[in-house]
Amino acid sequence: MTNSAELHPAQIPGYDGGPLSQRTELLDDPLFWLGHLYSCVMSEEAEELLFGADYEAAEQFHRRLRELDDWPTFTIPVDGGHVLHVVCRTLKDDSGTDYLLYHSDWEQAELLARDDGHFMGPGLSWPELVSVADSALPGGSTNDPHARLLLLLPAFGDDALPDVAVDRLASALRACTGVEAPELLATAILDGQGQCGPAHWSVTAASVRINDGSLSFRNPGNAFALPATRLARVATALST
Repeated sequence: MTNSAELHPAQIPGYDGGPLSQRTELLDDPLFWLGHLYSCVMSEEAEELLFGADYEAAEQFHRRLRELDDWPTFTIPVDGGHVLHVVCRTLKDDSGTDYLLYHSDWEQAELLARDDGHFMGPGLSWPELVSVADSALPGGSTNDPHARLLLLLPAFGDDALPDVAVDRLASALRACTGVEAPELLATAILDGQGQCGPAHWSVTAASVRINDGSLSFRNPGNAFALPATRLARVATALST
């Protein structure tokens, strides 16, 4: 069972930075979501759908967020005692969001994706994203499946989406953001899929889920990919 210290860590093994802080109140502010999802929109039309008349307010909100001394960190429990950490780096010249997977038996957390000017990812397929968001596991920063889905969305990329994907994302946008046209925005986000674009996922002979993303740690063809044993344990932890 995952304990409270793992769900609300002062430090994440193998991860430098911080201090980390739990700021769950941010998840109740629609302006937080507008900035968090900014990297997911890849056209002027999608950007307008996301921000509407709130562009300046969202920009000011996230400017204040980047001025914090601490790094807001959100945690989502995963089956088998694993946890996903979403860390908002507030460094003046290197702000961004890191997505890490950890288990207390591991020597270090695994960086799955990095959402910033030097994007790395995707780290999650659509089935993995939805499975974690909808798991209903207690604890962590929020039990709301909509908030969990949006927290992890910038780390996702997948070229094989089910027919229900737009409706699922639109429901989360409607619940958390207050955007005026959630269905249109969901369609635009899933068409472009952020900085990495859609990646193709497959399963190896050893039952390890991998992708072909040129910037992904989960593509064994990349020189910077996770080693095979660590790719396997990530895939096992996120298996759906």
